[in-house]
Amino acid sequence: MLYIGIDLGTSAVKLLLMDAGGHIHKTVSRTYPLSLPAPGWSEQAPEDWLRQTLDGMAELTADCDKSAVAGIGIGGQMHGLVALDADDQVIRPAILWNDGRTAAETEWLNTAVGRARLTELTANIAFAGFTAPKLLWMRSHEPENFARIRKIMLPKDYLVYMLSGVYSTDMSDASGTLLLDVRNRCWSAPMLDICGLAPEQLPTLHESFEAVGTLKPEYAGALGLPSSVKIAAGAGDNAAAAVGTGTVGSGRCNISLGTSGTIFISSDTFGVDSHNALHAFAHADGQYHLMGCMLSAASCNSWWMDILDSRDYAGQQAQITDDMLGCNSVYFLPYLMGERSPHNDPAARSAFIGMSMDTARPQMTQAVLEGVAFAMRDSLEVARSLGLEIHSSKICGGGAKSMLWKKILANILNLRLETVETEEGPGYGGAMLAAVACGEFDSVRQAADALVRVTGAVEPDPALSTRYAQRYRQFRRIYPALRPLFSAAD
Repeated sequence: MLYIGIDLGTSAVKLLLMDAGGHIHKTVSRTYPLSLPAPGWSEQAPEDWLRQTLDGMAELTADCDKSAVAGIGIGGQMHGLVALDADDQVIRPAILWNDGRTAAETEWLNTAVGRARLTELTANIAFAGFTAPKLLWMRSHEPENFARIRKIMLPKDYLVYMLSGVYSTDMSDASGTLLLDVRNRCWSAPMLDICGLAPEQLPTLHESFEAVGTLKPEYAGALGLPSSVKIAAGAGDNAAAAVGTGTVGSGRCNISLGTSGTIFISSDTFGVDSHNALHAFAHADGQYHLMGCMLSAASCNSWWMDILDSRDYAGQQAQITDDMLGCNSVYFLPYLMGERSPHNDPAARSAFIGMSMDTARPQMTQAVLEGVAFAMRDSLEVARSLGLEIHSSKICGGGAKSMLWKKILANILNLRLETVETEEGPGYGGAMLAAVACGEFDSVRQAADALVRVTGAVEPDPALSTRYAQRYRQFRRIYPALRPLFSAAD
């Protein structure tokens, strides 16, 4: 049988066709615009997602045995607010995960409702990107639109709804709304009251690997696909990507070094760190995970290359020799867009520290790569403080194509970093969830064990890790020292 995996991203939707052995037959990508109507705002038209997904599916399946397509699974950008009226029409453009307009609402939730109460209700505190602050912003600033809401959903759930007619979401994506009681895997009634929502305005909750419906006849007919094609509940992009790298089961770890950066640690048990530095979410395998999210990761390197007016990433990194590792006197704070984990500080900013007259471009390039790795370690240390033993991690994302960066990360984190054969992220995980939903595998764990293949690894060097441990202690002192200046600047 064949399975369609969909990755609904911020700039494009990526689709892949996978067989039961995990082999990818074809990939297709379709872009759509991002709207920035005001400083710090980020919006998209959900109708664009559907249009480009359908167009992509037509190309993806054009040359295959369409009768063999059994299921569709979607991994999608998290936290976005899609609101529909009584006629299933989109009320306003979707407010995306990287939208920064909700600072006041986030502050109100964390202070008036209180961090302790939010943690009790949802296992998390409020972050500006989460869905609940967006709802409060809409209620305050667009009351007419808020009054029209009959359904709210997350981006990938809009696709599921339009393709199947079923109003649903999954536990992993719902965890990022600040409306889910993560421990008990149900909507939090007190949070609905706080946000002025009725239970019927929220989708039905499912596990990511459950089939929620089948492809609507009109779409099946137009695409030439069987009307029996099952649609899985799907997952948030990070949980779907974790499935796609085999990060399933207690103590497994995945690092995504994309535009933003995440460290994702799966667990068979529910847990929350006392400082709320990490997100405590449900996982797509039916269990739980902790996640640290950096707003700027590989984008820091892209930004620096733009400053250098160069696209020669490999050439710039070739100037960083092995003897320079662990010895750099220059530090870089990677907070170009503020930071989520572990600081939860929208006012945080980037900085180079430690330059002198003999500082050259390679040291600054090295500092950028190291700064992202040091910040990633901040989140890893929180997980280790909870007693989680993590000795290795999968790594994926555009930044993971750099052998130098992987070597720096392996030694700063003191982890074995493994690369996998298929690096299609949320799309591959979505296809695996569809295979489970169709009965191809009994569980997500079984699918991961069967389909995810490790093809390479970078081991930490004990001497270099020791040198980096000393540099990390210095790095940890910089943000607390500069934080008063960041706040004063705003």
